[in-house]
Formats: sequence, structure tokens, C-alpha cells
Amino acid sequence: MIIELGHYALVLALATCLVISVLPVIGARRGDAALMAVATTGTYALFGLVAFSFGVLTWGYVVSDFSVQNVYENSHSMKPMIYKISGVWGNHEGSMMLWVLILTLFSAMVAFFGTNLPDRLKANVLSVQAWITTAFTLFILLTSNPFVRLSPVPAEGQDLNPVLQDIGLAIHPPLLYLGYVGFSVCFSFAVAALMSGRIDAAWARWVRPWTLTAWTFLTAGISMGSYWAYYELGWGGWWFWDPVENASFMPWLAGTALLHSALVMEKRDALKIWTVLLAIIAFSLSLLGTFLVRSGVLTSVHAFATDPTRGIFILCILIIFIGGALTLFALRAPTLKAGGLFQPISREGALVLNNLILTVSAATVLIGTLYPLLLETLTDEKISVGPPFFNLTFGFLMAPLLLAVPFGPMLAWKRGDLLAALQRLYLAAGLALVAGLVLFYAENGGPVLAVVGLAMAFFLIFGALADLWFRAGFGKQTASIAWSRLKGLPRSAFGTSLAHMGLGITVLGIVAVTTFETETVVEMKPGMTAEAGGFVLTFDGMRAGQGPNYTEDRGHFTIRKAGVAVADVWSSKRLYTARRMPTTEAGIVTFGLSQLYVSLGDPMADGGLVVRIWWKPWILCIWLGTVVMMAGGVVSLSDRRLRVGVPKRRAKVVAPVPGQVAEAAE
Repeated sequence: MIIELGHYALVLALATCLVISVLPVIGARRGDAALMAVATTGTYALFGLVAFSFGVLTWGYVVSDFSVQNVYENSHSMKPMIYKISGVWGNHEGSMMLWVLILTLFSAMVAFFGTNLPDRLKANVLSVQAWITTAFTLFILLTSNPFVRLSPVPAEGQDLNPVLQDIGLAIHPPLLYLGYVGFSVCFSFAVAALMSGRIDAAWARWVRPWTLTAWTFLTAGISMGSYWAYYELGWGGWWFWDPVENASFMPWLAGTALLHSALVMEKRDALKIWTVLLAIIAFSLSLLGTFLVRSGVLTSVHAFATDPTRGIFILCILIIFIGGALTLFALRAPTLKAGGLFQPISREGALVLNNLILTVSAATVLIGTLYPLLLETLTDEKISVGPPFFNLTFGFLMAPLLLAVPFGPMLAWKRGDLLAALQRLYLAAGLALVAGLVLFYAENGGPVLAVVGLAMAFFLIFGALADLWFRAGFGKQTASIAWSRLKGLPRSAFGTSLAHMGLGITVLGIVAVTTFETETVVEMKPGMTAEAGGFVLTFDGMRAGQGPNYTEDRGHFTIRKAGVAVADVWSSKRLYTARRMPTTEAGIVTFGLSQLYVSLGDPMADGGLVVRIWWKPWILCIWLGTVVMMAGGVVSLSDRRLRVGVPKRRAKVVAPVPGQVAEAAE
């Protein structure tokens, strides 16, 4: 009965969506406050219904109700509780429920925090959100119903894919969806503004916090997914340019461009057309990622579904929303004023350069991802576009961007002085070159071009610190005054510096591990040794183990340096009982920011075992940098100017009449 209630709540949610989709729009056109108010109350009700439905599905997993087909196919009574709960979204149907839940959550947040929005704009934004929710709710009910019953009831479930039985499943998809779906708010603001024809600096100020929120979550989701693949799959890689990885990276690039474009629009009332277009593109790329994962056109570890019906349905959603939004944009764009003027050498110019490179990079990744699919569809010819293409093209595009990032904050609005910016950054550039050379020789050399990459990474870090240094006035003011000015800087300034610094740390990790990592593949028997990264690993032998729903063979290694044991590590091969599916659990030991990575291979006929050992210097900088970037996003969001937003204009009461209340005017 409880399961049926969850299904019924989802149907009611669809009905609520239809109401919110129509009535507030009519109210906005007529100026009817009562109809516009339906958007807020309806959105709260919608979120409550979807949350209840999702909670019912989660309850089915917790109690192992195998009468529900979705639970039977993706759970097992012996599975640990954390994996029962995270298994709710470890499948196609459940992940779509999570998508709709987060979508309605963002809608409710807009309704709650949007008290300072104009009534018409708020009504239109919530209606557009309801349009998107309607489409995906219909998709779930018609093609992906998670509440289907089984009869007779199986005694046991089929278990979840062993690769997904990891804490990463509990963290990665929710963070990623918060980023994906967060851009829906930016999309809704763009469509709502195009409907009303009012796009100004105030609009950009309303959009920025939502863009920053989505960008922060998407950064966290991509980072967690990268680290999860790194330690779970046993291949020692952190990024493979998998099509679905690309599908998450493209909205991140577009969202980064949108952040900078919205800043220019807010400060200088410029780049209106560019900002609105990026808001549409960012969410459009999120929808594209959803299509790639669930259409069956890809064979990937990320792919959820192979049912062509689902793919066609999502393709229709893409055509309707992306095509509709771009058509509306094409009709309205000629009416938008260009806004403030600026010189090429200015902060606006730097941000435009930033946006151009980011959008071209996103387009490059898009072409590399979709071209093989289109070619196969049209000609039946199969080709593979892999890391060599992306590394070459994306690397060349990113190099000038990374070099230009420290200059942006140093330039003035409207008209900047490049020579003055160079004078402020020459010390940071010199320190970066020295730091790059020191790290290069500390790692016993490598390709000469690695020095350029390392220096560029340090330039990003030192450039971000230099921005704060000069803003505070260190070197021109006394230490006490400069320190006081530093503490008085807006939080968005610290957030920007942290984000740029985090980017530099990530680039440092990428360059270092790509340049200096070593891989050793060796056959080992108990007592044999192997060297990696200046350490000696001794294979001590295998030991059988038992988990809650798996058996495993664990290999133990003792790690020595200069003859002294400094650590030990276990690496294992697991076999999950229900699905009879093997997995590899890598052994990882951390030394500072570097890691020693041990993965077991296949057994040999002579009793030995193939062992892969990687030494990965500075690899933790990749994910540490993303953490710093996320911290920058959180700090920027805490800036009072973003939290307060744009207050409503109220008329001043000149001479209040006794017994009467002066009404505020918009």
C-alpha cells in the first residue's frame, strides 16, 4: 500500500506541475496577483509531493521490499545499509527520481529566497521550472516507473552492480545532479526574462548566486567522480575523456563562462546577449548529458539505460526545450541593447577573452564527443575519438586562458593598463618560474616543456595571492592599515582568488602526475620485491577474506624506504556472491601529496601474480585544487551583496496621514 501511495503522489505531482505551468503565466500577462501567487504555493506543494514519493521508494530499498521490481533488480538483503540507500539512485529509474527531486528542490528554493524578485519575473521563472518538471515527471511515469510491482514476489534481490557499491555512489550523483539541475534555474531566468523583455543588471544580480551554486556543486560532483573512478576501477587514471565524463565537463565550462559574463553584466550592464545565451547553453548541455547517459547510444560505465523508447522521449525533451529557448532567444535578441562600452584592454575585455576560450573549448569537447556518434549513425562507420585528440586540442586552448587569468583582476573596468598589470605580476611570474624549476629538478627532471606547465600553475596561485596583496595595499600602506583593508575586502574578492588559486593547484597536479608518474608491471611471488617512486615493495602473500555480500583474496605489501618499513597496504580481488561479478580494489598509500597505487592483476600458471604499481607524484593536488575552488564558490556565496540581492523599491512617505497606512509602491 505504501508503494502505491508513492506512485499516487508522483501522479499528483504531475497534476500540480500542469497547474503551475499555466496559471502563473496567465497571471503575469494579466497582472493578476492571485494567479501569480499560485506559483509559490504550488511549488512548495510540488516539492512536498515529490519528496514523499522519493521517500517511499527509499523506504522500499531500506526494508528490502522485493515486490517492487526496481528494488528487486538493484538491491539485496545482505547489502550494507549505506549501499541500500545510495542504491536508490544507482539505476535509471531511481536516478530520474533523484533528478526530479533536486529539480523541485531548486524550484522551492527560488520560491523561498525570491521574495525580492518582481512578481512577474518570479511567476514566470517558477512556471518555466514547472515546464521542465512536467517533462521529466511524464518521462518517469510513462517509461521509467520505479513503483512497478512483481508477482510472485522473489525471495531475494539481484543486488546492485558491485562497481557501484561504494561510498562514491552516495556522494557523486547527488552532487553532480545538484550542478546539472542547478543550471535549470539560470535557464528559467533566461527564458522568463526573454518572455518579459526585461534584461538588465538587476537580472544578472539575481542569476549570479544560482549560477555560482550550480557551478560549485558541479565542480564537487566532477571531482568526486574523478576520484571515485581513480580508486575504484583499479586502472590508476583520473580522467579518460569518456563521453559521459565529457557530458559533465561541458556544462561546467559553459557555467564558468556564464559566471564571468554575468559579472560583467552586473557591473557594467554589458554582454546581455552573451549572458542570456550562456544561461540557455549551460542547461542545454546538462540535458544533453542526460540524453547521452540514458539513450543507449553510448557504451559506458556511466550508462544507465539501453531502451530506445527512453532515448526518443529524452530527445523530444531536448528538442522542445533547447529548440524553444533558442527560438525565443533569436526573436528577442535583436531588441536587447548592447549596454556599456569598454576598451579591449580592460577587465571586461579579459572576461570576454575568458568566455570565448571557454565556449570554444566546450564546443571542441562537444564535437569530439558527438562526431563518432553522428558518423556511425549516417555511415555505419565506427571511429574512436580518444585522449590524444582532447589532450592536444583542449591543452592548446587552455594554455592562453591560464596565462591570462591572473591579469583579469589586475585590470580596471572600462579601460585598463596592461603595462601596470605586468608590473604588478612580474614578481609572481618570477617566483612561479623558480618554483617550477625547483619542482622539476626535485622530481629528477623530465620533458623540458613540463617546466612551462609547472610555472603556469604556480603563476595562477601566486597571481591570485598578488591580487589580494595589491587590493589590501601591502607595500604602499602600513602593515596595520593594509591588514585592516584586507579584512574589509568583500568576500567575493576572496572567493575569486580562492577559485583561481584552486585552478592553479589542480593544474599543478595534472602537469606533475602526467610528467613524473611511473608505472611498473611485474609478476610477483611471496617474498619478491619491486621498486617504485624511491620505495621498495615486498609482496608478503595472499589472504582470503569475507565481506557482507562478497568474498575476496587480499594481497599484503610492505613498503620500505632505505631499508626501513614505512607503511603497508592491502590490495584485493573481490567476487560478489549474488551477481558472481569480480572487482579490483586497489591499495593506495599516501605520502604527502603523492600516492603509491597497487593493483592486483591475473594469476600466472607458475603461481605468481601480475601486480601493477604506479607512483603518482603530486596527484592529490588535482582534487585539492577542486576543493579550494569549491571553497571559493562558498565564500563568494556568503558575500552579503549576493545574499541580499536586489531589494524592492519602496516609495518614501513624505507626510503620513494619521490613521492611514502608507502603502509601498513598486
